[in-house]
Amino acid sequence: MFVNRILQILSVIRVSLGSLPERAGTAIVATIGFAAVVLVFTGMLSIREGFARVVQQNGSPDVAMVMRGGSTAELNSSVSLEASRIIAQAAGVAKDDNGPIVSPEALLVVDAPRRSTGSDSNVPFRGVTTPGFIIHDKVRVIEGRMFAEGKGEVIVGRQAAAQFAGLEVGKELRWSGFLWRVVGVFEANGGLEESEIWTDAQTLQTAFDRGTYFQSAYVKLINVDAYHAFKDSVTTNPQLNVTVQRHDEYLQAQTELLSSFVSIAGGVIALLMGLGAILGAINAMYSAVSSRSLEIATLRARGFGRLPVLISVMAEAMVLGIVGGAIGGMIAWLAFDGFQSSTLNFASFSQVAFQFAVTPQLLVQGTALALLLGLLGGFFPALRAARLPIAAALRGH
Repeated sequence: MFVNRILQILSVIRVSLGSLPERAGTAIVATIGFAAVVLVFTGMLSIREGFARVVQQNGSPDVAMVMRGGSTAELNSSVSLEASRIIAQAAGVAKDDNGPIVSPEALLVVDAPRRSTGSDSNVPFRGVTTPGFIIHDKVRVIEGRMFAEGKGEVIVGRQAAAQFAGLEVGKELRWSGFLWRVVGVFEANGGLEESEIWTDAQTLQTAFDRGTYFQSAYVKLINVDAYHAFKDSVTTNPQLNVTVQRHDEYLQAQTELLSSFVSIAGGVIALLMGLGAILGAINAMYSAVSSRSLEIATLRARGFGRLPVLISVMAEAMVLGIVGGAIGGMIAWLAFDGFQSSTLNFASFSQVAFQFAVTPQLLVQGTALALLLGLLGGFFPALRAARLPIAAALRGH
């Protein structure tokens, strides 16, 4: 009995799908609706994926970030030179031949015009110390040379140079009444650093009248397990008022606001478009049921049960959903994956250059969404097909 029921279901599904060319118009409309939903859904969330990939790319669990107590981002933090020296003597800090590997870093934002619009945007300007290049070990100059300390020279991240005008090697810029010369372009494994401009910390502090204050201190730990000993050492020191995070955890927190915004916005848009796609699918499947009423009645008269008919109609709708989802996902991948852009990092109010990322996980999610929409769109027409009166359908033809 069970095997017979399965064979009936497969037979009716084969007949249903085989007659799709006869209803090509309505099927194409439904498929386009599913594809549009997946295209928008995947395109929106590729912004989130690309931004998170850039920001979190170079996070390291064996690097600790120290900021002023209560601070959630570098720009609203302040760490004195004296505090950085105390931090360097804490438990768990790695050392090399030159001493503790601690990099107190100054950070602010400067204006630079976008290449696309010409409007000014905030670009992060970071002052680093020598140990910073041990901690930020992915940074590598790919054009020009490294800056010389005390000369007003800067190196520019690859993504920043691509997004903003005037950051080419050899260009000179004036910020805070001080003339800066671009001497190199660097890459950092596609990470957040590539959206920044770098110089030596002391020159930046002098030019912007920052005294001996930094925004944070980056600390290389002996190993990953040394984090808790280091954190306890500095947070219990009465000379300090600081907060400590692992570098990778700090970077992950920086993505949460934008990720939440994009996810909500993408979800709302996908929901509204999804309702339209469901209505399109319902219309297509009602049309299919109407055109197949004689076929369905004949099958029922030959002993096929209601369940195979119901499943066949829903299967057809789900196939349209999968096809539409695959098409929408492919268009999204071709159109958005690797697309270069920049957006405001709400945590620091500065621009972050990144590439949209249409990941395999997003493509699977988009196809699953289209499948669900097809399931919902086919449900009521499938019920109608299963309940279709046999005698009335046969008489009508």
